[in-house]
Amino acid sequence: MTTVTARPESQGSPRAASAIRTEDLRKTYKSSRGNVEAVRGINLDIPPGEFFGLLGPNGAGKSTTIGMLTTLVAPTAGRAWVADHDVVKGPVAVKRRIGVVTQNNTLDMQLTVQENLEFRSRFFGLSLGAASKRAAQLIDAFGLSDRRKAMANDLSGGQARRLMIARALVHRPDVLFLDEPTAGLDPKQIIETRELIKALAGNHTIILSTHILPEVSQTCQRVVIINKGHVVAIDTPDNLTARLRGSETMYVQVDAAGADAGATLSGVPGVTRVAETDRRDGMVGYEVESESGRDVRRELARIVVTNGWGLIELRPMRMSLEEIFLSLTTDDAAAAAAAPAGGDTADA
Repeated sequence: MTTVTARPESQGSPRAASAIRTEDLRKTYKSSRGNVEAVRGINLDIPPGEFFGLLGPNGAGKSTTIGMLTTLVAPTAGRAWVADHDVVKGPVAVKRRIGVVTQNNTLDMQLTVQENLEFRSRFFGLSLGAASKRAAQLIDAFGLSDRRKAMANDLSGGQARRLMIARALVHRPDVLFLDEPTAGLDPKQIIETRELIKALAGNHTIILSTHILPEVSQTCQRVVIINKGHVVAIDTPDNLTARLRGSETMYVQVDAAGADAGATLSGVPGVTRVAETDRRDGMVGYEVESESGRDVRRELARIVVTNGWGLIELRPMRMSLEEIFLSLTTDDAAAAAAAPAGGDTADA
């Protein structure tokens, strides 16, 4: 068995400027029907400690991208570095620095929970004593103490997922890759797993690959949306919302029974559209759209007070991640993303 020496726990040594960096990364598969371009020139720059989401429909190129970053798939062109190591020139060094949790259960089913962790620790070069100590630490941290001696094939779905994440962390990796980490779990297990993943943020760079939109919106600091091998957008969910809407939209609810508040609100400088959205118990709600970059909240509130209406609610309206996703993964969006000859840039 090949042994990969584990990285010692950090003692204040300088960290790489980027946890992950790619330059025009590409992968083309050859088939009897011709070449299939799975990844078509992706540029990423992900700083250490970021919780980063990789989002896209099935067949978008997510799995191929993850495969190249984890050294399992050889790039056709371009370059990639993980924890400052080239994935092609230094695959062993990359493996020392990463932990990978796949969608499928890859536990050793004929081993106990503790043995799964000890075996993986030994693979990374820990002594028997150190492996036993590390296993005990992770078992306690991941709430598996009462299942320490249970066989892996006797674990529930949520317990198995926790053990897989714990096993990926035995060597204290810089970067943790999570591929559909809540797939196949029940609602309670999904919530527990998400909370567990969020607790890991900050101690590791986390790359979450998924097509489940709430998974990204509830955990990730930034998200890259990939479609047909291209990066079509990269930003925080909030910034994506603002950029794609192209204008600012507020929801205003007033206690103004019988008043035509909509017509009055339409006269606020910068407001481009007002539409009534709901009316009940004397309260009326309006969607108020204004010019991009123009904050009309103060003026809206002033108008409401001046007219003697009660201001019930005033808040920004944002596109959901579902709307963003659909707007960027249409055929038109994919075609627009393909336009730049130099590949798609996704810098930090």
